[in-house]
Amino acid sequence: MFTGIVEELGEITAVENLGDASRFRLRGPVVTEGAQHGDSIAVNGVCLTVVEHEGDEFTADVMAETLDRSSLGALAVGSRVNLERPTAVGARLGGHIVQGHVDGTGAVIARTPSENWEIVKISLPENLARYVVEKGSITVDGISLTVVEAAAGHFTVSLIPTTLALTTLGLKLPGDPVNLEVDIIAKYVERLLGSTGAKP
Repeated sequence: MFTGIVEELGEITAVENLGDASRFRLRGPVVTEGAQHGDSIAVNGVCLTVVEHEGDEFTADVMAETLDRSSLGALAVGSRVNLERPTAVGARLGGHIVQGHVDGTGAVIARTPSENWEIVKISLPENLARYVVEKGSITVDGISLTVVEAAAGHFTVSLIPTTLALTTLGLKLPGDPVNLEVDIIAKYVERLLGSTGAKP
C-alpha cells in the first residue's frame, strides 16, 4: 500500500521490449536504498516489482495489461517518473490509501498559473466519474491530490509549488497522459450497496 506522497523524481534509463511486456530500468537513489528483489515501488502510481537492483537503479517488468491500462507504455529513456516506496506499518498516512492499481488514464487539458499555486484541469473517463467528488481524494501519476472541481468529463486539482517542483506534474503539458487511481473506499461502498440492493 502507498499513500501518494512522492519520494523522488526518478528517470527511465533503459527500456527493453519483451514482445508482450516491457522491462524498464529506472534511476532513483532514494527508493533504491535498501531495495531487494521482489520489493514494490510505485512508478507514476503503478505498483511494480523490483526484478534487479544495482547501485541507484532498479529494473521492473511491465506486462501488457499494465501497459494497456496505464500511461507507462508512453515512457522512453529520459522520461521523468514519480517514485514511492510502500508505506511502513505505523507510519503517518500523509496522503490517502493508494493501491498502485491504475483505474485508467486521463490527459492534462489546461494549466492556469496563479501567484502561489497552479490549477490543472485533467480529463476524466466516463466510467470513473462517479468515484470523483469535490474535496475528495484522487491519485494522479501516483500523487495524492484533493479534487477542487468535479465536472462532466474532467476534474481540477490545485498544485502547490512543492508538488510542481518535485513531481512530474510540474512538467506535464496539455495533451500529456496521466495515470488515475480513484479512491478505493468509494469502489468498495458501491460494491457493497449493489450487493445488498440498497440505494445510495
